[in-house]
Amino acid sequence: MEINLIRKSGKFNFEAENDNGFTVELDAKPAIGGEGKGFRPMEMLLVGLGGCSGIDMVNVLTKQKEPLNDIKINIKATRKDEEMPPIFDVIDIHFNLFGDLSVQKVERALQMTFDKYCSVSNILGRSATINFTYTINGNK
Repeated sequence: MEINLIRKSGKFNFEAENDNGFTVELDAKPAIGGEGKGFRPMEMLLVGLGGCSGIDMVNVLTKQKEPLNDIKINIKATRKDEEMPPIFDVIDIHFNLFGDLSVQKVERALQMTFDKYCSVSNILGRSATINFTYTINGNK
């Protein structure tokens, strides 16, 4: 795995590229001179968490032969602003699942995702509390 970054414009605007040629732009927050031209680095960690856990959830539910029609993920996080560096304190991740899904299998998939498979949650969970919730077809 390799990531390369190049500075695009301004002081803090970078473009990151992976070894497959996919790119994403990053920038700093405006308070320190960023221009809002991309994700901030801490936001990218949350993107990684959402992507990792989402992929694992879909994978586990597929293996369980659950008819998952769609999945939407919402993540909210707070940071320990009084500490330097200001790392995440609490991360709340909510899965909106759609399909004729078994509650028991969804809960098992969540447990497996966060206890066993998602590397990003394993890393972030060492310094932050990660809470996960879900709805199925809009119902808790």
